[in-house]
Amino acid sequence: MVPLSILDLAPIAEGRSVSDSLAMSRRMAIAAEEHNYERFWLAEHHGMAGVASSATSVVLSHLGAATSKIRIGSGGVMLPNHSPLVIAEQFGTLAELYPGRIDLGLGRAPGTDMQTARALRRNMDASVDSYPDDVLELQRLLGDGGQGVMAVPGHNTHVPLWMLGSSLYSSQVAAEFGLPYSFASHFAPDQLIQALTVYRRNFKASEQLAKPHTMAGVMAVVADTDEEAKYLFTSAQQQFVNLRRSRNLPFAKPVESMDRIWSPSEKHMVEHMLQYAIVGSKESVAFQLESFIDATKVDELIVSMPVHDSEARLKSLRLMAEVRDSLQ
Repeated sequence: MVPLSILDLAPIAEGRSVSDSLAMSRRMAIAAEEHNYERFWLAEHHGMAGVASSATSVVLSHLGAATSKIRIGSGGVMLPNHSPLVIAEQFGTLAELYPGRIDLGLGRAPGTDMQTARALRRNMDASVDSYPDDVLELQRLLGDGGQGVMAVPGHNTHVPLWMLGSSLYSSQVAAEFGLPYSFASHFAPDQLIQALTVYRRNFKASEQLAKPHTMAGVMAVVADTDEEAKYLFTSAQQQFVNLRRSRNLPFAKPVESMDRIWSPSEKHMVEHMLQYAIVGSKESVAFQLESFIDATKVDELIVSMPVHDSEARLKSLRLMAEVRDSLQ
């Protein structure tokens, strides 16, 4: 059984506040540490009514102060939204506060709509086109620095970088730079196997990593019964329908049936995007989990748990850990 980690979006649940969301992320991180998850990552998104993790490094410090051993990090920081120096300083500070526990996962997408992306970036085209160079600059700032600008904090922290993505482009950059690679199959399944193959085939060893190291993301909801898990999972299904309809809403409460909510074409789209979701009782999830790992041969798995109710989300995290332990 491969190590399991948690990907959290600090979801702002319908009927709850941002403060509630951040407090829940803290509870999730504490529970993930108690149940021996490998990492707890937050994803950067902006302008979304259902996501509270936009100031990713700030929330990570909130989680770091509540835990003592679990690795915490970004899954990921959208580097074109920022200068490499700013990210080096932020994550260098985290590395000094929580030594040996910080990961820096990087993505190229804006993590938002185009209007908000323009508000985040001074020059959108240049920032995206310079992404590989920005990754190398960030790596330099977190290392010995050499000549030029110095990140303080950041200098000589050697925070490990991860490349995140949902396309062949990201797998090629990760392979070229010799960095670990995480594929976003929890919402973009189409190129999963091809991207992992490209990465492994073209990997070049680096100071950080001697051989390819892969991770994949899945959504997961574990409950006492398959029926209960499917009911809880309707919150995620509604979220994707709302995204397709450009409806910016908090994370929805579950419903007994999706039939009155989505059209046939929306149902097809959502089920396709979420085809790797692992949903069910412990017995069902064990089978789905083993099947996914056998098919992908990933070295790690990172799990997003899109559950509206706080206690049900914590229970899903605990039950997933029990499944992992049963498969050791």
